[in-house]
Amino acid sequence: MDPLQVLFIATSHDKMGDTTAKTGAWLEEISIPYYAFKEAGAEITIASPKGGRIPLDPKSQSVILSTFSTKRFTKDEAAMKFLSNSLLLEDMKASDFDAVFVTGGHGPMWDLADNEKLSQLLEAFNKSNKPIAAVCHGVVSLLALKDSNGEFLIKGKKLTGFSNTEEGSAGLTATVPFLLETKLISLGALYSKAENYTGHVVEDRNIITGQNSASSNGVVQKIFAVLKYNKFRMTLLQPSLN
Repeated sequence: MDPLQVLFIATSHDKMGDTTAKTGAWLEEISIPYYAFKEAGAEITIASPKGGRIPLDPKSQSVILSTFSTKRFTKDEAAMKFLSNSLLLEDMKASDFDAVFVTGGHGPMWDLADNEKLSQLLEAFNKSNKPIAAVCHGVVSLLALKDSNGEFLIKGKKLTGFSNTEEGSAGLTATVPFLLETKLISLGALYSKAENYTGHVVEDRNIITGQNSASSNGVVQKIFAVLKYNKFRMTLLQPSLN
């Protein structure tokens, strides 16, 4: 049996808006799914708008916010090499992968929210009914997607993402270009959330979203469940050989 092929998409943006503060991807939202998929025997490819090294939010590597998963990742030579050699987003094809996982951090607010190449790629995943998963600010990657009727894909879809109150607690309400929760609701998404920084995962058919980094493992488990269901469904649709 061929190994599961999973595409990670991460930000290339390393600056918090017009400030000098550094940002990027949130390490735990990469490290948790990375090891979960690796331990399941999957092959993982990572891509970003600019390719090359994925910038990490310094806070996600701090002593205070580090976790077993992030410590393991930063000490893992293969994992750090993986993070330093992302491919170009524009070269990715949905047909080469079984699922896609968009990681978070504040960086995506600037380079994944209205990215034409990313939208085309995710729309191709959706047409094939393949799992599209996103966590935290990575959910911005869903904002511009359209369905076959030209409507916003997230309209009427149950979703979650980094909440307004979480943005407020981070002191970044006035820094980010928009509030993700507010934007999702304005586009017709059926948004829900849990308490700040507690895990909350929402599944609507092949679209899987997690509110924050605490939701990362739950999102991965939902991806496995959707893939298992799709495999079962395709088995039922195959013509009988008897």
